[in-house]
Amino acid sequence: MSAELLDSFAAYLTVERGLSPNTVRSYILDLKGFFDFLGEQGKGIEALEREEIVGYIGRLRETGHAGASISRFISSVKGFSRFLLTSGSIAEDPTEMLVSPKIWERLPKALSREEMKRLLAVELKTNAFVRDSAMLELLYASGLRASEIISLRISDLDFEAGFFRVTGKGAKERIVPMNRRAMEKIRKYMQELRPQLVKGKSSPYLFLSRRGLPMTRQRFWQALKEFGEQAGLEVTPHSIRHSFATHLLEGGADLRSLQRMLGHSDIATTQIYTKVTGERLKKVYMEHHPRAK
Repeated sequence: MSAELLDSFAAYLTVERGLSPNTVRSYILDLKGFFDFLGEQGKGIEALEREEIVGYIGRLRETGHAGASISRFISSVKGFSRFLLTSGSIAEDPTEMLVSPKIWERLPKALSREEMKRLLAVELKTNAFVRDSAMLELLYASGLRASEIISLRISDLDFEAGFFRVTGKGAKERIVPMNRRAMEKIRKYMQELRPQLVKGKSSPYLFLSRRGLPMTRQRFWQALKEFGEQAGLEVTPHSIRHSFATHLLEGGADLRSLQRMLGHSDIATTQIYTKVTGERLKKVYMEHHPRAK
């Protein structure tokens, strides 16, 4: 990366963006680090592509950089991309829809496989256990968001094919598989409890409250909390979704398939899970390899 280009970018940040001298210096240092990273791979400015940017973010995480530092780098490279677009040096912005690492700090701890087995084995002595058990099983089987599972309609299910249709964020639809255990529990709920909940009326929604209305997010959270207390675990809908993604990756699932199942519009969001699974593998290695300590 030439000094002249950096100087031009610094001038752009100062004049066009009105950034302070300290911020401009930080942006330039961020970019120098990134292009040093590209240089290690024998690449230059022509390699300003999404894959390389995400790879460098991974390097920053691995070397212990804080989320604030990575957020600043993302701001730096976004600004640089806009600068190159304006000057006609590139035709597309590789940083478009790049996810902030703030989401990394919010990721809950994934339950282990044994913890999930313990949670799914809980039997509550409640009138709604058949429904709540089916929701929990489906949540782990398919990695749904809480808002998605309570919005499911009977017409979304296809038991014969083993799939169902989900309407996610931005009203985007996707097809998600469900396993045999989830289908069996849903069928049981539909045969034994749902007719009592719907009370002779009709409702398109799959999971209903005792009043025959669609389940609320709050009631679902409460049900999960009860399962967690019985299993001695702290669980939320998102921690189950996180466990679904982590266990699939550990089992060898590819990122593109996982992205589609989770309903992520940006694969960079899905790539967050690769770091989590990597840390878990490292922990297992350090605990069990005879020469790791």
